[in-house]
Amino acid sequence: MEILTFEYPSAPLALAGQPALCGVVGSGNLEILIRAGERPDYCRIRIHTSARGFGEIWQAVIGEFAAGNAAGGTEIAINDMGATPAIVSLRLVQTLAEYAGERQ
Repeated sequence: MEILTFEYPSAPLALAGQPALCGVVGSGNLEILIRAGERPDYCRIRIHTSARGFGEIWQAVIGEFAAGNAAGGTEIAINDMGATPAIVSLRLVQTLAEYAGERQ
């Protein structure tokens, strides 16, 4: 198991809701939990992954998410069991929308 932590500047999320959870940890999938963070202009992400050695790919996927979405003021926990970057991106957007009160 590898644990990665990233922090990225991100536009503040306009409306914070209750913590949101999307996805299911299982073969080839992941779950993501979003909750309120301490810094309104930063998004903090902690990843627990079974796939070692993919830190640069995680950094690129998470960086793109933080730059393209108002996720400031959030802390995100990802439990990964080998999901592809496309699935990670999809689940991040879904979970953020749920947290912001928008159904996907």
